Amino acid sequence: MSSASTTAGSPPRAAGPAAPAADHIDTKKLIAFLAMVLGMFMSILDIQIVSASLSEIQAGLSAGSDEIGWVQTAYLIAEVIMIPLSGTLARIISTRYLFAISAAGFTAASALAATATNIDQMIIYRALQGFIGGGMIPSVFAAAFTIFPPSKRNVVSPIIGLIATLAPTIGPTVGGYLSNAFSWHWLFLVNIPPGIVVAIVTWNFIDFDKPELSLMKKFDWWGLFSMGVFLGALEYVLEEGNTNDWFNDNYIVVGAIASAIAAVIFFYRAFTVEFPVVDLRAFTNKNFAFGSMFSFVMGIGLYGLTYIYPLFLARIRGYDSLQIGETMFVSGLAMFFTAPLAGFLASRVDLRILMIIGFTSFSAGTYIMMHLTVDWDFWELLIPQILRGFGLMLCMVPINNIALGTMPPARMRGASGLFNLTRNLGGAVGLAIINTLLTNRQDQHYFNLRDHIHWGSHAAVTQLNNMAANFNASGLDGQQAALKRMVGMATRQAVVMSFGDIFLMLTVLFLAMILGVLMLSKPNVPGGGGGGGGH
Repeated sequence: MSSASTTAGSPPRAAGPAAPAADHIDTKKLIAFLAMVLGMFMSILDIQIVSASLSEIQAGLSAGSDEIGWVQTAYLIAEVIMIPLSGTLARIISTRYLFAISAAGFTAASALAATATNIDQMIIYRALQGFIGGGMIPSVFAAAFTIFPPSKRNVVSPIIGLIATLAPTIGPTVGGYLSNAFSWHWLFLVNIPPGIVVAIVTWNFIDFDKPELSLMKKFDWWGLFSMGVFLGALEYVLEEGNTNDWFNDNYIVVGAIASAIAAVIFFYRAFTVEFPVVDLRAFTNKNFAFGSMFSFVMGIGLYGLTYIYPLFLARIRGYDSLQIGETMFVSGLAMFFTAPLAGFLASRVDLRILMIIGFTSFSAGTYIMMHLTVDWDFWELLIPQILRGFGLMLCMVPINNIALGTMPPARMRGASGLFNLTRNLGGAVGLAIINTLLTNRQDQHYFNLRDHIHWGSHAAVTQLNNMAANFNASGLDGQQAALKRMVGMATRQAVVMSFGDIFLMLTVLFLAMILGVLMLSKPNVPGGGGGGGGH
């Protein structure tokens, strides 16, 4: 981390006594930052760590199939409320208190989740986990772009980009291994040792800012309440909509109405009160606005594919949680090895070019997946996953720099919360669209296949007679068993074809993002802002 090679990136006006200080990284701040990164990793990892092990948790808690999904949903709803709020809280009580308390609270909530004896307890503890843990995520982004000089940006940015993308990607892998090797309780117990370390280190080493307790007098409680209802109800509608048949369900209708009304109140107060709970003026910065849009789309790709790959492997290939994790680990490895390359190129190549390469790589991976069949396993999925991991990392580093690299320090904490919120909302919207399309397209493909499987089709009759003969030889009612098997084959093929439609949608979406990149002004390399950047 020598500063000898970085002074060339400093502007001429920084010459003189301030220049060495600008390039110097204080050891205490570096230790604090690394502890914060570990805390963020834990918080983001826990979004997906249970995804491959829900069946084990369901069995352990004797939960119903309609209840177990709330282990995931409760965490996401609570987290999405806390993420934008964290910037304001950091201003009031300081980053030190917010992060250390969040780390300690997240650790305690993890311990409680491991002790849950019924689904109601688990949902409450997961909501606590998500809400408290959500305070750690934006703080890391804000710290990275505030305490480190621009010349160090391309060392720091790949780290937070890697964690933000790697953690949810390897979540199913880690969860599958822990629940297979030990029990589902270890999905939460694993957080306790690093959580204690993070809480102690951040309490003792963070000194980036001071509390502004006087702001409590101006705190917008109505804004907080309306934001909670707006984002919480929106997340509920997106998460549960497809399962509950969208607006044919009364709870979804009530949730949508509540979210819409609360949104009006929230936006009104955000633009009229003296000290809003979230500072939306960050969107007046063009780079931040475009960066947030890209972050939203990255959320669709990141969380969408982290969801759809395990779904295919479980439903079509019959993989258990450990096998799913081992297959999914390829993307994580690709991200890990691409991170230093992305950081190296970010200081030498136009960031727009990196983003175009990244979006193209991601699109190539989803294009290959459009040709998915029921027989695809690890080796067929290898290249698409490598392209996905490579593309995500090449996009994330420039997006972080473009969105936050030009924000002034006064707005950094609030902007960081909004930036991270867009990624999570992108994931929620993406999953809602993916689930709805999977259901609708599966039905459509099944009807199309059924129309081609009839008694006038020689191929269908031959296949049916062959299967009936095999079942007859086994002493079963051959004709009935063959018909049942044929329906199962058609359903399975319809599911695979619906997966192909989702990959087509993602391919078009990420290719369209290239047009958005071309609308950007040429960003600074390695990015302004840091210690005192302006617009």
